[in-house]
Amino acid sequence: MTGSSTERDGTGGDGGTAAERISLSIRARDAVRQRIVDRRYPQGARLVEREIAEELRMSRVPVREALRALVSEGLLELLPHSGVRVRRLERADVHHLYEVWEPLAVQASRLAARRVARAAPGEPAGLAALRDSLERAEQAASDDEGAREVAAHTAFHDEIVALSGNPMLSRTMEQLSGQLQLLFGLREEPAHMRAQHAVMFRCITAGDEESAAASTLLHVRDSRAVALRSLFDDA
Repeated sequence: MTGSSTERDGTGGDGGTAAERISLSIRARDAVRQRIVDRRYPQGARLVEREIAEELRMSRVPVREALRALVSEGLLELLPHSGVRVRRLERADVHHLYEVWEPLAVQASRLAARRVARAAPGEPAGLAALRDSLERAEQAASDDEGAREVAAHTAFHDEIVALSGNPMLSRTMEQLSGQLQLLFGLREEPAHMRAQHAVMFRCITAGDEESAAASTLLHVRDSRAVALRSLFDDA
């Protein structure tokens, strides 16, 4: 036997090609992740595969794969017998997340500034996207649109990583992205932290590695303090 027709022609059991099924799985994962981040699926909520499939108007196979991926990302957790629920962030989770994010964020800013310095007097690819994310965050804050501001702030940090030009750093940060988005959405965003983004941007634009690293370190540590205060009333 050479296998079933679906195995031979590359189609999955969901009625389409394997590539189409992967594409649907990615769409489902992104949709569920966004609903977690904007709290339409609140912390601790049990997610039912069938209900999500109906909501997204797709079959259960890509939804099942999406939920597995989000378990791996740390946004969902398996229930003891069956199913999944949105992970509830505990104080220890926040500490652990920042312990990992801090050195990565600092190094990303340092490398981004280095690329800018080496590209001078030109401008490296990615700097315009970083500038745009900063401007979008400021506009969202001015318009008092919290969800847009969170998205722009997340993009700002993502663009720094992209500007660093280090694919290994990008892959590592991708594993943290969902949890960081969730955390940014749960905590407040004081004006002084928005100002810190502007300082980080100026240091990176100037190609000043050490100032970029130092300003990022200050920002991440302030972010941790704000998160702990917002979520757990820590002094």
